[in-house]
Amino acid sequence: MSEKVTQALAVFGQGYNCAQAVIAAFADSLGMDREAALRFAGGFGGGLRSGEVCGAVSGAVMAIGLKYGQTDAADKASKEQCNRMTIAFMDQFRQEQDTVLCRDLLGYDVRDEKAGQAMAPERKRAICNQAIERAVVILETMGF
Repeated sequence: MSEKVTQALAVFGQGYNCAQAVIAAFADSLGMDREAALRFAGGFGGGLRSGEVCGAVSGAVMAIGLKYGQTDAADKASKEQCNRMTIAFMDQFRQEQDTVLCRDLLGYDVRDEKAGQAMAPERKRAICNQAIERAVVILETMGF
């Protein structure tokens, strides 16, 4: 297991969400303050709290933006590079996990409290740990 995976899983284990876990593992190496990264990603867990795009995926896309994102409106090459990297990441994650949606990964609508309570916490943690690990590993294979 890589150091970044270990870092991300440790952050998640401390009670942060999946997006926070992924971006925190890369923040320092991408020039972002860890505390700012944790704050920034705070609302992205649980698929934006609505079961949409998995938080681990969101955190990875944040990392892609930090590395390749456009900062000058005239810099179309950076925009295109960021877009290519995002598409490549999304395609790879979807290929490995069959989906990028939190609700599909977990198997229930995260807005449904009863369904969430019915799922064993260990099972949910295992699913999220796997999503976090895969997001980090994919980023690493992409040169992060």
